Amino acid sequence: MAGCGAVVGCGSGDDGTPSTASGSLEQLAAKAKCRAEIQTDAADLRQATCENGSRRYVLVTFTNARGQAEWLDEADDYGGTYLVGGSWVAVGGPADISALRQRLGGTVVDAAGKHGGGHHGHRGG
Repeated sequence: MAGCGAVVGCGSGDDGTPSTASGSLEQLAAKAKCRAEIQTDAADLRQATCENGSRRYVLVTFTNARGQAEWLDEADDYGGTYLVGGSWVAVGGPADISALRQRLGGTVVDAAGKHGGGHHGHRGG
C-alpha cells in the first residue's frame, strides 16, 4: 500500500515545502544533503543517524505501512518531534525537523509522550 498511513496525513506542499520525498534510506539522505551512518539494517526497517553541519537527526525507512504505524505508535510514548513521510520517519529537535522538512517535505508530528518524558524502561544507569 502506497501513501501515508491513517495515523497522520501527507504534506501537500501548499505551504512552500516540497512534495513528500520517497526512496531508500540512502536516497533520502542524499535529498537531505546529510551524511548517513547506518545504525540498523533489518528486514523491516533501516535506521541511520544523519548530520548536515550542526543539524542532527535520525532517519528510519520502513518496508511497509504497518511497520511505520507500529513504530510511530511506540515512539508516541516517548514524545518528541517527528517528520513523517510515506515510508519513512525522521526524528530530531524542532529546528532540525523544520529545516529537514524544507528538503524532504512530509508532515511534522509533535508527540506529547504518555510516560512523562520517561523512556519506558530504557533508563540509563
